[in-house]
Amino acid sequence: MGSELLSYIRDYAEKNNVKMGLVFAIGSIKNPKVGYFDEKSEGYITIDLKGTYELLSAQGNISIKDGRPFPHVHVIVGDRTGKCFGGHLIEAEVFVAEVTIVELSGTPLERNISVKGLSLWAEER
Repeated sequence: MGSELLSYIRDYAEKNNVKMGLVFAIGSIKNPKVGYFDEKSEGYITIDLKGTYELLSAQGNISIKDGRPFPHVHVIVGDRTGKCFGGHLIEAEVFVAEVTIVELSGTPLERNISVKGLSLWAEER
């Protein structure tokens, strides 16, 4: 409660040496920032939401970026009227959340290729 969701996932992965995995979550979050990638500007357009939102679905992955675990998560959140917003999770404060991390084995995927402002995977060899 009160933690920033992506930081919490990253910190958990670091403490538990999770270098590659899948992430799923449901719950309730406050003041989420979600976005989508704009090809023209080669950056994220951000939607800043204020208040508490139901975290209807969050799914993503953990890989390595700059030597650290990096959670990449997309979400669908809903307000009290049932209106939904979705996209790439940029940040959100946890009110309450159930987070599942499934660790994957094998050669960790590393985000070390940059294409139009995106950090993409490349297998370490």
